[in-house]
Amino acid sequence: MKQDVFERIRETVAAGREAELVFDAAGAEGWEGLAPSAAGTGRENGQCSIPAGMESQEKPVSSCPRLHPDAGERPDQNAPIPAWTRRWTPGERLILLGGGHIAQPLCRMGAMVDFAVTVVDDRPSFADKSRFPEAKETVCDGFEQAIDRLSITSRDYVCVITRGHRYDKECLRRILKGEMPRYLGMIGSRRRVAGVMELLEEEGVERSLLERICAPIGLSIGAQTVAEIAVSIVAQLVEYRRKKGDRLEERECLSQTDINRELLDALATGGGTRVLALVVETKGSTPVKAGAMMAVNALGQIQGTIGGGCGEHEIIGAARKMAGTPGKKLLTVDMTNDAAAEEGMVCGGQMTVLLESLEV
Repeated sequence: MKQDVFERIRETVAAGREAELVFDAAGAEGWEGLAPSAAGTGRENGQCSIPAGMESQEKPVSSCPRLHPDAGERPDQNAPIPAWTRRWTPGERLILLGGGHIAQPLCRMGAMVDFAVTVVDDRPSFADKSRFPEAKETVCDGFEQAIDRLSITSRDYVCVITRGHRYDKECLRRILKGEMPRYLGMIGSRRRVAGVMELLEEEGVERSLLERICAPIGLSIGAQTVAEIAVSIVAQLVEYRRKKGDRLEERECLSQTDINRELLDALATGGGTRVLALVVETKGSTPVKAGAMMAVNALGQIQGTIGGGCGEHEIIGAARKMAGTPGKKLLTVDMTNDAAAEEGMVCGGQMTVLLESLEV
């Protein structure tokens, strides 16, 4: 695979757009032994079934490019070649309308689970970057003006956590005039929530829209402290993010879609010296999901991880032997109870890993 593919992916995600890359096992040692489901005749574990023989090209998928490396030679033209799609998804935008005390742990936890957090407050002392070091953006403006400027879309997650029902109503009224975000939650007691909903309905807001608001916000876990409430909200955000079939990467791609910029840098600049290790299939309990990636050079130096431990060590050793030599290889790391006992592994599954040398 050419390193310039990763240069293009790096540029795409740096611009805030999603990117996809199709990997196949054509010419790889060991691919003939994969189960049919991994070979494009079935779908499981988030794998993407891609017709074999695709030419190297770029095609739009939604708003992001899907890049296809060379399919290479096939030993049997009638045999399906295993193929997988890896997606890189920039963190969804989480907009916190209100910069009070609950916004601080919520911003911190939201960033921890890969949301790009924007904090809005109309008070300069609260919309202070020093209070929200994890935020991508802090906005000091009136809530309605800020909402207009942020141009909320159906991919956004919005938490209305202002200091009073007057501002809650102001925010909801303006949001509901535009595109409905993927998630919209409002903090407050049931009484306060009911009062705001009643006022908005009297103003003509459709009941069907109001019913889509998560209010009171957060999962019901008995939270009482500020930190516990933030945990309940972030749990609900993740629940909405992972709803089956809604998120773009749920569309038959490898399940892990995170962006490791150091890893992308290594892949984009390491042609001829680095080998890519991609987890393409998992069974049972494994330390990472399909889509986890790692770059290895001839010295055994790595960027990224496929779970650490003895399994990763085994893959690093195999990758070092391939560094500088074009080729692909599929390896299975066995972490089942019998095999893992001797190595001290705590997981009990198997990972299939695709190794592929990068070319300049």
